[in-house]
Amino acid sequence: MAIVFRRLALALLTIVVVALVTFIVVQNVPGDPLYEWAMDMVQTSGLDFETAYKIAAQMYGYDPNEPLMHRLLAYVKRLLRGDLGYSMIYRTSVNRIIAKALPWTVFVVSISLLLSFSLGVMLGTVIAWKRRSLLDPVVTGYASFTAATPDYVTAMLLLLFFAINLRWFPSKGAYDIGIKPGFNLTFIGNVLHHAALPILSYTLEALGGWALAMKGSAVSVLGEDYIMAAKARGLKERRIVTAYLARNSILPLITGLAISFGGMFGGSILIETIFNYPGMGWFFSQALMRKDYGMMQGLFLLTITATILANFLADILYAKLDPRVRLER
Repeated sequence: MAIVFRRLALALLTIVVVALVTFIVVQNVPGDPLYEWAMDMVQTSGLDFETAYKIAAQMYGYDPNEPLMHRLLAYVKRLLRGDLGYSMIYRTSVNRIIAKALPWTVFVVSISLLLSFSLGVMLGTVIAWKRRSLLDPVVTGYASFTAATPDYVTAMLLLLFFAINLRWFPSKGAYDIGIKPGFNLTFIGNVLHHAALPILSYTLEALGGWALAMKGSAVSVLGEDYIMAAKARGLKERRIVTAYLARNSILPLITGLAISFGGMFGGSILIETIFNYPGMGWFFSQALMRKDYGMMQGLFLLTITATILANFLADILYAKLDPRVRLER
């Protein structure tokens, strides 16, 4: 139990360091967001630049000339209250933005992650067991292709083919504007219809990686004594593959799966932007494009914190699942 508390303390310390580093990096991003907003006022309202700049600073409560240490202290005080910051663009707290965007990202990414992981595990097990089959080079080639192809290319191709050309799926949004949200079949079906292409994009991109990871793990297990003993006992091939090979090969992938669940809190900037899907990735892109420092800090910190905690939980879970593994003292 003591080692678990030490690991937890290390994870919390890492989060503190990451919070400080994130603040420093974001605060030193080149450019002045107030300049862009002031120029917009000059063009739309006819104000002179100096007046527009002062109005922008008052509206968004941001002073670029304020000492960095003062901003850091204010940032730490907000974090201790659970406040992740204030968005200059939407003029609301980052907590509200996360509460709005996170469910959509979790919905899409969790489904695609489970699909890609399950299919990848099955494919990896099969090609490891039948290494000379035609499926092996096909899956390996597919994994190499998707690894070399940016995720936004896959998303763009799916959008052009299925949404724009065939018009089988909507091209943007989480659901139709005319549908009233609620727990009913009409709304749920419409949400699934809008989420189909983002889910397919995530799944196609991650499937090959999981398959190759499972193949590598399964190949190393094939030489174990219990596999040889199972074959010598005359057990059916299906039982050897499922009960002995797959069950023991999947353990090293648990850590990667847990970290992937932690990383999903950040969504995918490019995929969600291409489909105009209102998840975390879409808000990330808005913050980066419009230099919304408050939203940048909050979203970065949430994503990194979730990944660190997921890694911690994966270490504990892996040690419980595999009795051969013990946490280092």
